Amino acid sequence: MALLEIENLNVTFNTRHGKVTALDSVSMHVNAGETLGVVGESGCGKSITALSVMGLIPMPPGRIAGGEIRLNGENLVTASDARMRQLRGAEVAMIFQEPMTSLNPVFTVGDQIAEAIMLHQNVSADRAFKDAVALLDRVGIPSPDSRARNYPHQLSGGMRQRVMIAMAVSCRPKVLIADEPTTALDVTVQAQIFDLLNEIQRDFGAAIIMITHDMGAISEMADRVAVMYAGRVIEEARADDVLDTPQHPYARGLISCIPALGKDDTELREIPGVVPPLHMLGAGCAFADRCDYAQERCRREKPALVNHGHHPAACHAVEEGRI
Repeated sequence: MALLEIENLNVTFNTRHGKVTALDSVSMHVNAGETLGVVGESGCGKSITALSVMGLIPMPPGRIAGGEIRLNGENLVTASDARMRQLRGAEVAMIFQEPMTSLNPVFTVGDQIAEAIMLHQNVSADRAFKDAVALLDRVGIPSPDSRARNYPHQLSGGMRQRVMIAMAVSCRPKVLIADEPTTALDVTVQAQIFDLLNEIQRDFGAAIIMITHDMGAISEMADRVAVMYAGRVIEEARADDVLDTPQHPYARGLISCIPALGKDDTELREIPGVVPPLHMLGAGCAFADRCDYAQERCRREKPALVNHGHHPAACHAVEEGRI
């Protein structure tokens, strides 16, 4: 049995345009010790999926309209707020996208990590602070004892991200969700963060859900990949299969945008257009207006995520052998 299973998850929001569907029958799973990459542009539903797992969807205006999220077989969708507070941090934790807005500016980073430890473990404040210092050392922050007494604004972006990782793993959660963990960091620091996450996974045996728009990060980190577009999973397979033989035109476009040394191209490629607003989604494939293979059926009928001979993809062109 998978450690975390998301099955047919539907999330809606009440907006000034009426009720819109942010997640449409999303299903994915991750096993212990495995890294699942969830990839797609901004607005595809990646972070909403993560917030749903954490029980942090604002309700209202949001609502989980259907489906299940099972952690070790326990359905989190029907769990009480008190139960979610027990699980959040201890069993499933999240590294948020922007540390500067996630960390409290008026408390030292050591106190913030210690607070998370005291919340889930029966230890004194002194013991928790010592554990926080040890965690800062564990994630590679130099002079951890003095850095623990710093405020977030006194640390570099890379250090703040390491603090977020230390806080997330402070109670050794079984599932760690990393939401764009290397955004705005230079490539050297990105590589260090990836190495750190891999090391923590080896030591703790945690399952990692890596949320990103960067296919290069997927190639570095992921065992399997779920490609999302406009609130749906449109392709899912082992990372090597998606990177080597992508099926959906959107996945192909993402991979073609990866810059690489030795390419003859002098310009970076892009996928024309943008992800459509959720309130403007039609009856058919949401990618149709950006797709070179789109035909009338694509605009009329929503494709199902099924295996057409290689691995699952939600695409009529793949089904019909036009790609």
